[in-house]
Amino acid sequence: MEQLLIALPVLIFSVVLHEVAHGYAARAQGDPTAAMLGRLTLNPIPHLDPIGSLLVPGILALSGAPVLGWARPVPVNSRNFRNYRRGDIIVSLAGVAVNLVLAIICAMLLAVLSWLVVAAPGYMAAWQMVGMMLHYGVLINLILLVFNLLPIPPLDGSHVFYHLLPPRLGAQYRQLTPYGMFILFGLLFLTRFSFIAAPVYAMRSVLLSLTSVLAAG
Repeated sequence: MEQLLIALPVLIFSVVLHEVAHGYAARAQGDPTAAMLGRLTLNPIPHLDPIGSLLVPGILALSGAPVLGWARPVPVNSRNFRNYRRGDIIVSLAGVAVNLVLAIICAMLLAVLSWLVVAAPGYMAAWQMVGMMLHYGVLINLILLVFNLLPIPPLDGSHVFYHLLPPRLGAQYRQLTPYGMFILFGLLFLTRFSFIAAPVYAMRSVLLSLTSVLAAG
């Protein structure tokens, strides 16, 4: 339960920023749809998906599995992009770019926290709570980064992968879209998240090591 109470707010904050980043990137590329529908807001209510933002991460947290979830996708009309290919790639990568930045910020704050623990040991209980939230901030945002970059429709990575393919292969690849979520959840179930966990934990190790070195310097 403690994991859920700490991880869920971190997840919701992260997936909301992920979707808002898509919306702002789309507006920069010429599509005002998200802005017109009021989705360029940090208020989590318009973005929450009852299943992806609450039920699934809650079940995962209570079962001890890596916490994963999603928000309602920000509506994007790619026909409004000034350049369709460039716009689609930029918008698709905007969300994961935000998750990477959030993971780096949380890792840097963890390094700062190690100094605070020494400087003000009387607040140890508070530092421990903050430290847990920051650890989840690193882990959850790296999970979202790796998960969304998977080249499985309709994830963000599939949009980028599509534009890297020759037109004929791209058209065939897009035919997988109706089956993408079945493929994705099948992989998650069969591998028990291992194909996501391996790169996530490797990236977390590198990131925490780098920020620790920078803090020590």
